[in-house]
Amino acid sequence: MNEPITAPHWLTTAMPKVAPALATSTVLVLGRIWNANGAEHSVGNAILMVVLAAGAATAGAFAAAGHRGDSTLAGTAFATSGGLAFAGVAGYADGLSLPLLLWVLATAVAYGLAARYWRTARRETTAYERRTVERREDHAHIERVEALRAGAQIEAARTGVLYAEQLATALLTRATLPGFDPQALTRAGLPELPATENTKEH
Repeated sequence: MNEPITAPHWLTTAMPKVAPALATSTVLVLGRIWNANGAEHSVGNAILMVVLAAGAATAGAFAAAGHRGDSTLAGTAFATSGGLAFAGVAGYADGLSLPLLLWVLATAVAYGLAARYWRTARRETTAYERRTVERREDHAHIERVEALRAGAQIEAARTGVLYAEQLATALLTRATLPGFDPQALTRAGLPELPATENTKEH
């Protein structure tokens, strides 16, 4: 049975491609809003962002060096640390030059990291699709072989039944003719026929 093929919506396909730029742009905008609300040259705010970024980086280092080495958790922690550091600079700086430069660098790094995961996901998807096609081809081959085998068995059974009907008809017709000798059939190697009233009289 064929499965329906559904094409993904263009927004679903485009979202992963724009997510890194959207994330860094959001951090830049929020940092500048924070700057406009009093974070510019605020030592306390700068210290807070440094502590938060260092804490996130430390958590990422512990996750990477842990017993199981959870790469997803480590990547999330390092991304959080970079985002906090970027937001701190965007909020503390008095101009747009440095925040924009960091935005470009952060976006480039984000796309570089995302491209590696996209390649891995694409390889896994391609391998899964290849295995699925191979399984379907194997199943289709088995179904064709079984269908041919069943067809041959049905044809053989039909031929046997037809031959048996023709033989029974011929024997019944021959038995009605005068001078029929069932012992001649036995001597010829055919199965012995059951005795009838005519043969008992003879």
